Amino acid sequence: MKKIAICLTCMLMLIVLIFHPDRHSKYYTFIAIVDTYKELFFNSFEINKNVSKCSADFYKRLIESKREAVLQNIYVSKHFISPAHGGEYANDNCNPMFSVAIIVPYRNRTAQLQMFVNYMHYFLQEQKVHYRLFIVEQSDRLPFNRAKMMNVGALVAMKMNYSCLILHDVDLLPLNLQNIYACSNKPRHMSSSIDTFRYNLPYLELCGGVLSIQSSQFRKINGMSNFFYGWGGEDDDLFKRLQKYDLTPDRLSPEVSVYTMILHKKEMAR
Repeated sequence: MKKIAICLTCMLMLIVLIFHPDRHSKYYTFIAIVDTYKELFFNSFEINKNVSKCSADFYKRLIESKREAVLQNIYVSKHFISPAHGGEYANDNCNPMFSVAIIVPYRNRTAQLQMFVNYMHYFLQEQKVHYRLFIVEQSDRLPFNRAKMMNVGALVAMKMNYSCLILHDVDLLPLNLQNIYACSNKPRHMSSSIDTFRYNLPYLELCGGVLSIQSSQFRKINGMSNFFYGWGGEDDDLFKRLQKYDLTPDRLSPEVSVYTMILHKKEMAR
């Protein structure tokens, strides 16, 4: 009887652990749609002196548009204007109000990278942002160091005077054009609603996946730790760094922050 009681207790604890409402952070505070535009960090280069800035109304309408991609269509090859050498693009008709460096750590995921690049050029051009993709590939045989690749990409981007960085995993694709690829006044965790997590935020301190951060803020926290090899841990360390300097990331609503994850084989955990 004692063994049966112990087994039943363990089963009950397991059920509580799995189904407890606080196990996944379904609810979190977020910036409302009506406040999104005024929270954005405006930082565009003057790309073309012969044209004016893109209309603020364009971005405001985009934020309110509810234009979400059809999940089945994201794997279809997209049409976009070929970027300049080095993965840079800017709209010819007006000077964008946002300039962003998108930092993508990469190793041995050719299929995911091809899909990512094709989709992101299309998505970002729809948003009329000035952007450059920085694909940072680790070439040694050590376990993957995602954070170090982020740091390398960020340093290069900052030397090129990009004041907004988006730290981006290669296997995540945004589905909602309301999710503007720009920095906000505070860092912003952009990917809080991912399909593989059943569109739930696993825990409130999570800031991995896709994070926008101003270059000055990235310098202030001394970037990410270089000591995490393998898979996992570097994002929790990043959150602590941000929290220390009162830079706890903001979020947009789950409906806006929706992403799909391209399936892949994970690296060995630490």
